[in-house]
Amino acid sequence: MQKTKAALWEFLQGLGKTFMLPVALLAFCGIMLGVGSSLSSDAVTDNVAFLKAEGFHLVFTWMANTGLVAFTFLPVLFAMAIPLGLAREDKGVAAFSGFVGFVAMNLAVNFYLTAKGVDFEDEKAIEHYGIADVLGVQSIDTGLLGAVAVGIVVSLLHRRFRTQRMPDALAFFGGLRFVPIVSALVLSVLGLLIPLVWPTFNGWINAVGRGIGHTGVFGPFFFGMGEVLLRPIGLHHILVAMFRFTDVGGSGTVCGDHVSGALNLFYAQLDCSAAPNSAVTDATHFLSQGKMAAYLGGLPGAALAMYHCARRRMRPEIKALLVSGVVACVVGGITEPLEFLFLFVAPWLYVIHAVLVGLGFLTAAVLGVFIGNTDGNVIDWLVFGVLQGSTTKWYLVPVIAAVWFAAYYFLFRWAITRFDLKTPGREDPPTDDEHDDEHDDEHGGEHDEAHGEAHDEERDEVQGGEAPERPRELVAGKYDAAAMLDAIGGAGNIQSLDNCITRLRMTVADAERVDEARLKKLGAVGVIKLDGHNVQVIIGPQVQSVKDAIATMIPVGRP
Repeated sequence: MQKTKAALWEFLQGLGKTFMLPVALLAFCGIMLGVGSSLSSDAVTDNVAFLKAEGFHLVFTWMANTGLVAFTFLPVLFAMAIPLGLAREDKGVAAFSGFVGFVAMNLAVNFYLTAKGVDFEDEKAIEHYGIADVLGVQSIDTGLLGAVAVGIVVSLLHRRFRTQRMPDALAFFGGLRFVPIVSALVLSVLGLLIPLVWPTFNGWINAVGRGIGHTGVFGPFFFGMGEVLLRPIGLHHILVAMFRFTDVGGSGTVCGDHVSGALNLFYAQLDCSAAPNSAVTDATHFLSQGKMAAYLGGLPGAALAMYHCARRRMRPEIKALLVSGVVACVVGGITEPLEFLFLFVAPWLYVIHAVLVGLGFLTAAVLGVFIGNTDGNVIDWLVFGVLQGSTTKWYLVPVIAAVWFAAYYFLFRWAITRFDLKTPGREDPPTDDEHDDEHDDEHGGEHDEAHGEAHDEERDEVQGGEAPERPRELVAGKYDAAAMLDAIGGAGNIQSLDNCITRLRMTVADAERVDEARLKKLGAVGVIKLDGHNVQVIIGPQVQSVKDAIATMIPVGRP
């Protein structure tokens, strides 16, 4: 039972991580679409005459069209990204098989509907089944959920059959070549079942979406709070994807096309000249605008409070840490470097932070702010707020952010001083023994290493050969990857290694061998031990370079 629970936990962690690749592309394409559509719109060109020039118009129209790439092909991107992310080896074959499986499933759906005599032009049939054009095939639009199902099935098939042996006569089709073959067969069978179950299942999803819609502004409140509360265990990606890409986040008609999912609705509206309807504005309540209160104001206020509450002699040492965290939050929409500074020392303060984020979503919804996309950073505010005109009510965001800045600053300053929270710069000073140990580590170790190197060079010269080049410890920016690997328990302790936006995600043989204190000294923001085998190390925006450096020293987790 314990092994099953651990395996399920590891799977959910991995599944959430796989969403990051298409979501990263989606965020970039969203910016392209936002800039291109706004600067080529009549509302902007009428006020800025030189933008009417043919050259400018073509460039911005091209940007808008390029931005539609991720939005138009989102399901197949997820169908490929999930097996790619879950596979530990032969990732290219897994992604290719995901595409094959997705197409095979939709062709099978088309076969079933055609054989049953369904009229693809009949409005009742279209509404009942959810018929749409999927990669040029008249099929049932299962959206993100269908893509996730394909990705999970293909990843399981890839794990089971990538080393499949075949009889000599069929040996050509064995091994990796068998994975896309079996994926096509299995997903074709699944495609025959979809018309039987999807209408009912989709009805349930719509009911959930309507239920959330009936909660009014409290729906965004609970969504924003839930995302923050799930973030420490890494399951927030799944919650967010459900709202962004399925009927849970809303559905409606945009320029004559039925669209499901909050983010899908917002992007469709960017490419539509008509005014947004209530379905679009309600769905946008779950997007960037709700985050901006905390991301642009609240967390920077918390960082300033932590700086002011630190010991004076420690302030220069923590300044870079806090500034980099604020920049990552305000510019990149990445909050973990700041959140994990107080999550472990005061979990109750993190819960209050989650409530305040939820209130930010609620406030933006009540005031009618209309700013979408994914990150809640200053780029989203400029591109999807300021550039889109005053109808977005972008001018309210600085006011809301200022209020949240003050609220976070005074709340955190009071909590830190009242309860003596050990936030950065307030840690207890080391004892004499610890100080001596650190002194020995810093000076004695260097002396021994220098003495050893001199001895080695002298020995090599005596032997008449050149001194061999010593292996250099891999350093990813300011992070010593070799030392971090040793603190994790060495290469032998790591069974799988991957990363998301800010953290290393690992399956280890023994979580007790992970030295949390040493990892923090080496620059990690925090360490989360989910159970005896699943561990996350919060690094920050440079996590990819750290993961790549560690991956070169171990035989797992390589891209």
